[in-house]
Amino acid sequence: MTDLDIHSACILLVDDDPGTIQVLHRALGPFSNVRFATSGALALKLAEELQPDLILLDADMPGMSGIETFWKLKSDSLLQATPVIFVTSRRETDLEVEVLELGAVDFISKPVNPALLRARVGTQLRLKLLTDELRSAAGHDGLTGIANRRQFDEWIDAECRRALRGGTPLSLLLADVDHFKAYNDCAGHLAGDDALRKVALVLQNETRRAGELTARYGGEEFAIVLPGLDGEAARQRAEEVRSLIEARAIPHPRSSVGPVVTLSIGVSTLHLAADATPVDSSAARALIQHADNALYLAKKEGRNRVRYETCSYPFGSWTRQTA
Repeated sequence: MTDLDIHSACILLVDDDPGTIQVLHRALGPFSNVRFATSGALALKLAEELQPDLILLDADMPGMSGIETFWKLKSDSLLQATPVIFVTSRRETDLEVEVLELGAVDFISKPVNPALLRARVGTQLRLKLLTDELRSAAGHDGLTGIANRRQFDEWIDAECRRALRGGTPLSLLLADVDHFKAYNDCAGHLAGDDALRKVALVLQNETRRAGELTARYGGEEFAIVLPGLDGEAARQRAEEVRSLIEARAIPHPRSSVGPVVTLSIGVSTLHLAADATPVDSSAARALIQHADNALYLAKKEGRNRVRYETCSYPFGSWTRQTA
């Protein structure tokens, strides 16, 4: 981790006074990626879009107060780990204790000392980047190097919540390497591990857009999260993935499907119905369950194929379709 990493980190300033924002911006001169919001509502919108590394938040704002803004930030699974420093003209010890107990990482009184502000911001950014590095290491599969099940579980839950809030579709691919036990039994586990790494590399290269994730779901199963793709687009991506793995021509010594490694893929797509209220936390579980149902159907019908299901939240109208 270098000073370049820290100074290019994204900082969001939140204060209803434009003059204060200018003062803070000047004080943060070495930090090149500073954005600002003049209300709590705008801060929440920008925070979701930018995913900042640090937020400097005024405690006293008209409308949505700094405390209320803080609570809404921490209730968002995508933002709850973002460190927040309160910057306020109030100097009461009780307020400082309150915000620190709520989970703020620091409390700075106005008028700010520029050197002190830079030092405290730098400290929090170093801690944030170190935490991100540790979280990233903990979220990767040791064999394939892609995301592991733990990271997948967190990712799919966050993306489901985002999709339901925004009314956008979210698709999930669950892929299983056909007859992998037979591969291991014949070629050995070291060869099996190598085959999984090759499959993972192909799948990882297929995650092209922001929010997409390829993960090792378990054993010889992989998952690909596809935000913004409807059922037809997700089915097409699944067919591309299936074809790419087959074209990779990894020899399979004992498969009833063919002489090379192949995938069976189940796809599910989540849509938000126009009159639905996105509060149900079961969305991720339902999406996974229906992708798994589609995967089971693909394997039952002969493997090396794609099957998919689409649904409307809150889960009243699942439709099974075949590729």
